[in-house]
Amino acid sequence: MEEIGDITKPDPETLGKLVYDIPGAKNILEMPPMVAQVTKFKCGGFALGLCMNHCMFDGIGAMEFVNSWGETARGLPLNVPPFLDKSILKSRNPPKIDYLHREFAEIEDKSGTVDLYKDEMLYKSFHFDPELLGKLKLKAMEDKLLDKCTSFEALSAYIWRARTKALRLLPDQQIKLLFAVDGRSRFNPPMPKGYFGNGIVLTNSICQAGELLDKPLSFAVGLIQDAIKMVTDSYMRSAIDYFEVTRARPSLASTLLITTWSRLSFHTTDFGWGEPVLSGPVALPEKEVTLFLSHGEKRRSINVLLGLPAPAMKIFEELNMQI
Repeated sequence: MEEIGDITKPDPETLGKLVYDIPGAKNILEMPPMVAQVTKFKCGGFALGLCMNHCMFDGIGAMEFVNSWGETARGLPLNVPPFLDKSILKSRNPPKIDYLHREFAEIEDKSGTVDLYKDEMLYKSFHFDPELLGKLKLKAMEDKLLDKCTSFEALSAYIWRARTKALRLLPDQQIKLLFAVDGRSRFNPPMPKGYFGNGIVLTNSICQAGELLDKPLSFAVGLIQDAIKMVTDSYMRSAIDYFEVTRARPSLASTLLITTWSRLSFHTTDFGWGEPVLSGPVALPEKEVTLFLSHGEKRRSINVLLGLPAPAMKIFEELNMQI
């Protein structure tokens, strides 16, 4: 297992060997619902590599499935039996689109980032311990414009600003932040416990790059808080209907998509040998995606994994040292 290295800094070349890649699969319709590969190590340890089709479930559904699999392997009853009726999220008839749904908006690339991404891509992990997260929260609230601020909001705002600066986007370049909000408790009535499917919705913030960088951190946090508040039952029903009508995919042009695994307890899965030494993703799915992984004592630290063109990564690293 030592040959695998530090899984908190995923190396797709090494970790990719632990997950079975479907030969010739070019799109999601050619992917099986799930593929599992067990790799045994000389030391006696083993890795379970999973490739799961997002059409089936989101991260929370995947986590509950894997934990249930572990319970079944140990001969235990399921702690969270799956709720399989996906018709509760059917679109309305007729569809009713009440919101703009700017998560799908195409943004003009005025800053020529397409050319920038032709440079060598570097993938790095940045460690934010509770002390550093506390500093970011204090910085976000120092101008007293915010009543409260979570670690997720402060860290997301910081990463969005630092990445925008590192990419040297033009001041009038429109930029978008996307992140998933779990809608299970936000639907009316709330979705049943154990809902097996996609219960998340992508919410968004859009502003100009110059505005994001010129204004204090509290501005970016405020945008993120507004995006979270926007996710209500009516907004999610509207998003379902929007997709039913348009079949659009969220555009990633001039976009940062943050996906957080900090609430996903894959680290507690037990197949009978105890909890895993390590758990985490093999790679980032897209260059615009940044991943938050919790770890450390009581999982209070966050590792931020992102990819940037080499020149931009150098600037990002320098900014990170200045917190």
